[in-house]
Amino acid sequence: MDASGTPHEVTRPDHKLRRLRELALNFLKIGATAFGGPPAHIAMMEEEFVGRRGWLDHQRFLDLIGAVNLLPGPNSTELALYIGLLRAGWLGLMVAGVAFILPSAALVLALAWAYMRFGALPQVAGVLYGTKPVVIVVVVQALWVLGRTAIKSRLLTAVVLLDLALLLAGVHAVVLLLGTGIVLVAARWWQDRGQAAPRAAPSLALFATGSTTVAGISVAALFFYFMKVGVLLFGSGFLLLAFLRADLVTKAHWLTETQLLDAIAVSQATPGPLSTVATFIGYVLAGWPGAVSATTGVFLPAFLLVAMSGWMIPRLRQSRLTGAFLDGVNAAALALMAAVTWQLGRASVIDIPTVGLAIVSAVLLFRFRVNSAWLMLGGATIGLAGSLLRGH
Repeated sequence: MDASGTPHEVTRPDHKLRRLRELALNFLKIGATAFGGPPAHIAMMEEEFVGRRGWLDHQRFLDLIGAVNLLPGPNSTELALYIGLLRAGWLGLMVAGVAFILPSAALVLALAWAYMRFGALPQVAGVLYGTKPVVIVVVVQALWVLGRTAIKSRLLTAVVLLDLALLLAGVHAVVLLLGTGIVLVAARWWQDRGQAAPRAAPSLALFATGSTTVAGISVAALFFYFMKVGVLLFGSGFLLLAFLRADLVTKAHWLTETQLLDAIAVSQATPGPLSTVATFIGYVLAGWPGAVSATTGVFLPAFLLVAMSGWMIPRLRQSRLTGAFLDGVNAAALALMAAVTWQLGRASVIDIPTVGLAIVSAVLLFRFRVNSAWLMLGGATIGLAGSLLRGH
């Protein structure tokens, strides 16, 4: 059976292996070059798997974005897992997830080792300086492409604009995602009120966001703490950072404020999921076993949640009411990406060099269709080189 609940087409073993190899190579590339957090990761996946390879159409990709925004845990990692599941079943889910996480986790682990050995971080400010303007351009391009599919009517146009305003005013993202979906369901029900009632939408259970405190630093304690984080955390990886500060610095006193800030700097200056901040923290607290334990704990819930829910998403689109719910969630998710892009843009494009990087990246991406992975690496290289030159 495939992720939609229908039988897989009969495929030869070599065909299945080819799909798994393609998943591994593509997600290793994205995991090694995707600077900038979940919006950038999602944009790169849209470019690669919708635009270049045609593995998904825009509507299916939007539905997956809506789904991961309703699940706790790292959104872009869950999107990678869904793509792997749809492409090559359960084994594809595992291959895509591990390939996406591995480059970031390995790089963060190496930086954690250097940090503990030499007592200082490599130059990360330059990497952030050079990649952020590129991230803005990559995400804007993805928003343009996805928006043409998601915004199907004047109502949805108004919904996206209203959601964007509410997000910038401080309304919580999960509240807005669910609220928009419910409003669109009500509008669709009102439109169809004279017809026979469609099949009821499946219930969507939410985990309550909360904070946990663990007593004692051990490999097992690290695993269970970060597994709880993976289960309880809604929102972007940036919300994870506030979560960790409340638990590990203020309550448990496992880390100092400086150590947490250094962990955050490394996670932001490296490609791939921001949740690999757990790798850094695990190494600082308990060495190599702690890094492996914390990384496994924080990502394990995402693998389980996607494996359990993968069958549901195609079925949501089959009903008019649940399809309306997905339309609302997708509109809110696009507004969320736009709000994050606006906020990041204000902090990233700040002087003549960053304006120049953004303009050159836009020309290369929109006009010449240069792969965004090369643009990300180019921005990181330019930023790091500039930082090293200033240091001398």
